[in-house]
Amino acid sequence: DLCYAEDADADADADLNLVMTSPEEFLELQGGGEKASFGPSALARLVELGQSGVRTILAAQREALGLPPRS
Repeated sequence: DLCYAEDADADADADLNLVMTSPEEFLELQGGGEKASFGPSALARLVELGQSGVRTILAAQREALGLPPRS
């Protein structure tokens, strides 16, 4: 999640914070329309982007710890 100053300056219509244990398991979803409402397709895209980011972070963590990649 961005700090307020960065969040307020972002050029985005929607904001979605994800807390996940894996790319398939959610603990929390928090989202809102920053400048306007948004529809189901935008929400689905935000979730896809979040899951992709989680996959990238988890892979980097596994690599840093010397663990084999997940299959």
